[in-house]
Amino acid sequence: MTTPDPLSLADLARAAGTTFILALFVDLRGKPCAKLVPVEAVDALQTEGVGFAGYAVGAMGQEPKDPDLMAIPDPNSFTPIPFVKEGLALVHCDPHVEGKPWPFAPRNILKSLIARAADAGFEPMVGAEVEYFLLKRDQDGTLVTADVADDAAQPCYDARGVTRMYDHLTTISTAMNQLGWSNYANDHEDGNGQFEQNFQYAEALTTADRVITLRYLLSMIAAERGMIATFMPKPFGDRTGSGLHLHLSLTSNGAAIFPGDPASDGHGLGLSPTAYSFVAGILDHACALQAVVGPTVNSYKRTGALTTASGASWAPRHPTYGGNDRTHYIRVPDGQRVELRGGDGSANPYLAIAAALGAGLDGIARKLDPGPVGAASDGARPLPATLLHAVDDLVVDDVITGVLDAVGDGVATYFADLKREEFFAYHGTVSPWEVQQYLTAF
Repeated sequence: MTTPDPLSLADLARAAGTTFILALFVDLRGKPCAKLVPVEAVDALQTEGVGFAGYAVGAMGQEPKDPDLMAIPDPNSFTPIPFVKEGLALVHCDPHVEGKPWPFAPRNILKSLIARAADAGFEPMVGAEVEYFLLKRDQDGTLVTADVADDAAQPCYDARGVTRMYDHLTTISTAMNQLGWSNYANDHEDGNGQFEQNFQYAEALTTADRVITLRYLLSMIAAERGMIATFMPKPFGDRTGSGLHLHLSLTSNGAAIFPGDPASDGHGLGLSPTAYSFVAGILDHACALQAVVGPTVNSYKRTGALTTASGASWAPRHPTYGGNDRTHYIRVPDGQRVELRGGDGSANPYLAIAAALGAGLDGIARKLDPGPVGAASDGARPLPATLLHAVDDLVVDDVITGVLDAVGDGVATYFADLKREEFFAYHGTVSPWEVQQYLTAF
């Protein structure tokens, strides 16, 4: 049996009519970084990659003196995007330094966790719900809802709100379907100006790539219409925040292993013992996991919200699990998958999926039980109140830090330091709330 030739970027570009390729990767914060490569240089791109000054990129674990990051493209991720610019495509890349995968590169970290899952006999499958707001700036610079008529008290699923944004939503839907992602729904979410556009689940790396690609597409296409697409977890204090909900499952040799018998599984949710242990692992590491799936100061305005103008925050406050109940940290909508609802729009999808997978695999290895449905496990605390609390939980959790250090040591410490600096930069800023609260209070 012969091994098929590897995909050629040149052939893919030629077939798609591509003239320029964005060689793209993200840093630890999720910032998309790229160089624009003409198709005439596609062979060099595939064989050598393209170089970046890593310190200039951002959160990539480098100093100015360090050697170049070489972004090595993955031809399997080649994505024509002529709906952004005619002849444009992007390809996701794996950063290397001096010929070795760079430990601080999120895509490399996820690939390492996928390999770890394979060693345990599993293939991780993931679906992602990308929520976002469409905004614009008023004449005085204030952020407002892009659709000025979107002011209902309960705008979720409003047919009129979807129709008013028809051009934007259908452009994105058509793009996803042309790319083979199988967009199956587009809806107005719970907050004024908030939307969600769904695509079919896939293997873990493919889904993470698609989340990054979709964020890029949403941002660029919205900008062309004078709008701002934001994935900020909580841009408005009185509106529902934006989540990045992850639907997780495992297969073994292609066979689903999450389904079980609800009549005999002890918890009644239709999952297998392996699936319940996977859930238990996530719950056991939930507080540390939040530093990765809710990685910004603003994230904790979402999970800490008691309610919103619409009447519910739709964000978990405790590490619990349950059936088709959206108030839990882990929802079990059916026996095929579990939904992790703790993540938000600021999450780096590579890191979020890797960390959730690492926690779940730990639960399987230890044969953990998640405890009673709907109740926090013994000794479980509420989710962290702030980013600083989450980082404190992260640094003492060997499993989640082990995920971040999967390719090489030092990444977890670097990530924790970044997030502490982010919190203290926020804490050192005097806010309008403080002025209003304290200016004449004493």
